Amino acid sequence: MLNSKQRAYLRSKANPMEPILQVGKGGIGDTLIKQVDDALTARELIKGKVLNNSDLVAKEAAGELARSCQADVVQVIGNKFVLYRANTEEPIYILP
Repeated sequence: MLNSKQRAYLRSKANPMEPILQVGKGGIGDTLIKQVDDALTARELIKGKVLNNSDLVAKEAAGELARSCQADVVQVIGNKFVLYRANTEEPIYILP
């Protein structure tokens, strides 16, 4: 669970990022969960986007992906969301 200072720090790091995953009309399946899990392991912080043709809204998609990958939702704005999961072996971001 992240506190407000940690969220603010992660939001500032995620701001210039481009979304690396998209949730489309297929919704959230095993393949997408595997992609998110691998990306979080490699990057710790990822940005995603929910396409207009999806049945899900960004908040639902972010929550479901975070639960599936044991991650934290940093923020949801419009159709974009940011997820974070700390890498204990090789941390990239040192949280305040």
